[in-house]
Amino acid sequence: MSVKPIRLFGDPVLRMTAQPVTTFDKELRTLVQDLTDTMKDAPGAGLAAPQLGFSLRVFTYFVDGELGHLVNPELSLSEDEQDGPEGCLSLPGLTYDCRRAYGVVAKGFDMYGEPVTIEGTRRLARCIQHETDHLDGVIFIDRLDPERRKAAMKAIREATEGPDGIWRVPGESAPPKVKISPHDTFGRGM
Repeated sequence: MSVKPIRLFGDPVLRMTAQPVTTFDKELRTLVQDLTDTMKDAPGAGLAAPQLGFSLRVFTYFVDGELGHLVNPELSLSEDEQDGPEGCLSLPGLTYDCRRAYGVVAKGFDMYGEPVTIEGTRRLARCIQHETDHLDGVIFIDRLDPERRKAAMKAIREATEGPDGIWRVPGESAPPKVKISPHDTFGRGM
């Protein structure tokens, strides 16, 4: 198991557009395993490479018992939409209703370079859209309506780091297990 520190809101790598994966090698497979282990440990429904400090177009997901990953995703979204709760491991403790497409068809590759197509609705569609946004430097709070975004930004400003290095939102009863990881690699990897 290889659990890595998750980059938090404010880290520049989270706002960068990730580069397409061009080499499907052992390093990519290690990254996918690190993403999977870290996502499951957090626990989270998905995790994108920029959240570990790698500016590459790859993410993992674990939704409704389905574990997977996608490299260089391209999405086709349904016209139907859904509102629902959304959070992010880079913004621990914050959850807001966010509007997303109800369904998605995601095409890309697996870690070996084989073509993959993932079709999903509801939670899986939300997760795939959320993680693909990370690859484009978009964080879910960017997609909130103005009132919710204002509330989210206020909560972020009021969040503090505890003595144990864990980021906390005021009023949260159980702090998340995501620790601060101030790296200076700016998306160039570790």
